[in-house]
Order: sequence, then C-alpha cells, then structure tokens
Amino acid sequence: MPLLAIATLWLLSGDDENDKKEHLKINRANDYAMTDFTLTIMNELGQPARVIIGDEMAHYPKDDSTEVINPVAYFIGQENDTWVISSNKGQTTGKGGDIFLTGNVIISRENNNEIELRSEELHLDTVHNTAYTDVAVTISSPYGQTNSVGLHATLDDKTINLHSKVKGQYDAPATQ
Repeated sequence: MPLLAIATLWLLSGDDENDKKEHLKINRANDYAMTDFTLTIMNELGQPARVIIGDEMAHYPKDDSTEVINPVAYFIGQENDTWVISSNKGQTTGKGGDIFLTGNVIISRENNNEIELRSEELHLDTVHNTAYTDVAVTISSPYGQTNSVGLHATLDDKTINLHSKVKGQYDAPATQ
C-alpha cells in the first residue's frame, strides 16, 4: 500500500511538471524567428558597424527579448580592424544595447587570431563597444596563457583590464 501511494504521488507530480512546461511554452511564444541568418548593423555614415550571424534567432514579445543560438558577432572598427565574438547562446532585450553571451564565449581579432580570450559568460555593451564579465577568463597567445576572474575590454581602444586572481605565464620570443 505505501508503495502504491508513493508511485501515485510520483506520477501526479510528473503531470504538474508537464503542465508547467506546457504553460511556459505557451507564455514563451515568439512573434518571429529566423534560421541561418546574417544581420548587418550600419553606423551613422551608412557603413557596416556590426555583422551578426547565427543558426537561429527568435523574438519574444512578452518581455521584448531576443535569443540567438550560436551567434558570431563581428565588431568592425576603424581601418577594418574587426573583433570576432562567438558563443553558444546570446540573449538581449529591447534594442540590443546589452547582449549577454553564454557557453564557450570566444573573443579574437579577425586578422590576428593568435590572441584569444575565452569565458563562459560575457556582456557586450553595443552602445560603448565594451565587453565585461565577472567569471573566469583565459587569454591565450603564442607566448603564454593568462587566467583571471573578470575582465573589462574596450574594443575601440583595444584595451583589456583583468579584475582579480590574475595568473599567467609569458614566454618571451627569442631574440636574434
């Protein structure tokens, strides 16, 4: 009898979970979606400032949020100096001033991929062209590796400030 009561409770609780998941699906309906897309954002002079590609993108009107699966963002700087930022998932609200990237976030330069930054989370401020995180970051280059907890990068100035617990190894190039 106790075994039957436990089994009944377990089955009933499973139905509640399914009802909750179904309710979330209903409330999380998108009003538009795209697959295999390329989005180009122009600057004030009509030149490309950012190009974003991804596998899937969906907009949710209830909270005005947008989710992107496997986004790759190209931040085009002066003289075609381009930063490339990719991740497993991106989320933003409103006009996309702050984009939150999660899962295997990689930052590199398009024409110089010898230096690479990796993290699991990153906020992109698209208004000020900055990137920041409070979680672990690894910077790899041909001359070594640096680890930190947190960073703030200014993409226009090409500066990176590491926050805390900074450790690294630098192997200077051989002199001739």
